[in-house]
Order: sequence, then structure tokens, then C-alpha cells
Amino acid sequence: MSDMPAQGGPHFAFFQNSECEFFPCHKTDRPEDFNCLFCYCPLYALGEKCGGNYKYVGGGIKDCSDCLVPHKRENYAYITGRFAEVAELAKKKD
Repeated sequence: MSDMPAQGGPHFAFFQNSECEFFPCHKTDRPEDFNCLFCYCPLYALGEKCGGNYKYVGGGIKDCSDCLVPHKRENYAYITGRFAEVAELAKKKD
């Protein structure tokens, strides 16, 4: 028996909370593959460099309601591969 989930990849790379009152929080044709692991996108802070489908609304706020990048089962490596960029933003600047 394999330790891989049905869609491939490690189990820790996919989590779904179908009992959440907001599930799915974005419109999708594949709710069975909706990944809740990155409920709040860690790439939001990258602004225009996040790689997602967003638009800016009043006050420079990003509207990510049409973005599924953090919620696609296959995007775990993409999200975690960008953590160094997010960490750079968090560094204390002297």
C-alpha cells in the first residue's frame, strides 16, 4: 500500500476541511481537489509577484477571490518554493 494520496504527492501537501462553513471559499469545478492547507495565502505579501490571479481594488488591497493558486492540490511545491521570498520581506532592516 502506498503512502501517497490518490492524486499523488505526500499526504502533508493536501488538507481539506469540507466541514468549514466557507468551503470552498473560491469558486471551483473540482471541490474534491480543493486544498485548504494554505487557507490564507502565504504569497499575498509578494504583491504583484505572487503569481496568482488577483486584481487590486480601492486602497491598494489585493482581491484574490478569483485565485486558486494556493488551493490547487498540485501547487504545494510552488507555494513552499516561494517561502524564501516571503521570509526576505519579513527580515528586519537596519
